[in-house]
Amino acid sequence: MSHTLGVRQAQKQKTRRALLDAALELLEEKSLSSLGLREVTRAVGVAPTAFYRHFRSIEDLGVALVEEALGSLHPMIRTIVSTTGDGEERIARAIGLIAGHVEAHPAHVRFIARERHGGVQSVREAIRGQLALFTAEVGEALAEDPVSAGWGEEDLTMLAQLYVDQMLVTASAFLEAPASEAGARERAFRMAARRMRLIGIGRAHWLGGGAGGGG
Repeated sequence: MSHTLGVRQAQKQKTRRALLDAALELLEEKSLSSLGLREVTRAVGVAPTAFYRHFRSIEDLGVALVEEALGSLHPMIRTIVSTTGDGEERIARAIGLIAGHVEAHPAHVRFIARERHGGVQSVREAIRGQLALFTAEVGEALAEDPVSAGWGEEDLTMLAQLYVDQMLVTASAFLEAPASEAGARERAFRMAARRMRLIGIGRAHWLGGGAGGGG
């Protein structure tokens, strides 16, 4: 009996995975709001009724994709904020991590970039929730950094949001740079580094060197 249940559970997980992968592939060319349930099930080769054993709706599937795409980024965020070394070294390492993630998961990155301001409210809210977690993690790290130690909560949150937004901008830039065109990727890297330096300069001089303010 337990063996039978194990086989069924494995098959259920396999079908769920296939639905997520099929949706992600279809979303390469369209937005979630225009994706049909039957399109997804047809791509997997299952009946439309089978979809509801895994997701309540296409919107529910979209939220699952958000959790998959952004939830896996927390370790990378922690690595970026805990990186040691001088400013240029830290910037290069952070951008390198982002570029590597884009190369490994382009479909996930494209999905988030498109749906962050897309037409499905539950997905927008899920993305916003994950980004808020990133902001909190970065803010905690910044509070312990000598450059921003002693800042008020509001200013720390603002700074953390700048870094998180820049991470998304950088990811989108690498996504749009053709892998076959080395010059495009170099330009994306160079522009990302300049933006990070600019944030760093502003951080160093904010409120006369970073004391107090905002909460």
